[in-house]
Amino acid sequence: MTHLAAPITRRTLLGTGLAAAAAASAPFSLHSQESTMTTQDSAWPNEARLAVSFSLMFEAGGQPISGAGGVIPDPIRDDLPDLPTNAFFQYGVYEGVPRILDLMDKHGVKLSSFMIGRAVEKADDLANEIVRRGHEAAAHGRTWENSYFLDGDAERRFIADSVESIAKATGQTPKGWNAYWMRNSVRTLDILQSLGFTYHIDEPSRDEPFIVPLKGGDFVTVPYTFHINDIVSFPFVGWNAAAYEQALRDEFDQLYEEGATRRRMMVVSLHDRISGHANRVRVLDRFLAYAKSKPGVWFARKDEIAAWALQHRGRTPGLDRGPAGQSELPGSAA
Repeated sequence: MTHLAAPITRRTLLGTGLAAAAAASAPFSLHSQESTMTTQDSAWPNEARLAVSFSLMFEAGGQPISGAGGVIPDPIRDDLPDLPTNAFFQYGVYEGVPRILDLMDKHGVKLSSFMIGRAVEKADDLANEIVRRGHEAAAHGRTWENSYFLDGDAERRFIADSVESIAKATGQTPKGWNAYWMRNSVRTLDILQSLGFTYHIDEPSRDEPFIVPLKGGDFVTVPYTFHINDIVSFPFVGWNAAAYEQALRDEFDQLYEEGATRRRMMVVSLHDRISGHANRVRVLDRFLAYAKSKPGVWFARKDEIAAWALQHRGRTPGLDRGPAGQSELPGSAA
């Protein structure tokens, strides 16, 4: 089922030329950088000193029809649809995602889009367009809801259903996972690995990827971030464009400086219905121009970061998560 194909098609046509131009001029790709490596265990391809990775949450249409949370603080009765909140979410399909895709094309940057299965089913042409432009399709659950309380079989179905929807719409089988508000069960990583996933992002403890040993082999964590997450740090109330831009620059500058001596990664988390607004995209545009003016920056999809971490285990920390059910983070294994 597809919603409002005409507006998406217009933006698709607009973006086609941009995508082709960006692909021709983009300075970084994983394969081209590997060919110029000078050491086996370089922190990043082409000896880059910082990896910058954008996440785009594609959630419009996957939220509960009532009580999903939006710009209106007064909750609606649970038995009634929250029409303005649902329209707020739908902005991501009509305007947000296409605008962000055009911005990424402009700068030749590829991102990882974490997709809700039900959202993909309702806007399958937009999900396909994300992948067609060279971005990663990753999984974000069947619906925009918690799943950690489910039993093992139900949790597996919750994840597998989203994989099926994404693969059907985009032709790409997800390798990365993000849970609702990062809350997984103690079984989730093993379930993910059994379904063919290679990494997840539900961990805010580091500024670099690390490896978690599982029964089926090594599994990568590509850490998430709260403080540069648009849904947490910069909601509509109190939005300050200048403060957000400065926060992005400060984050970049500090990690770039540290990257001279250790592996560093900057993650910017975007939501279709939030960062896709016109004034927010302008801020991201200026930040991308600033970041791309610096030498030695790898703008990477998260599946590329996970693959690089596995290929260069000598520079990738390990973390033994301990027995299932342990809530504390154990110490580093490497």
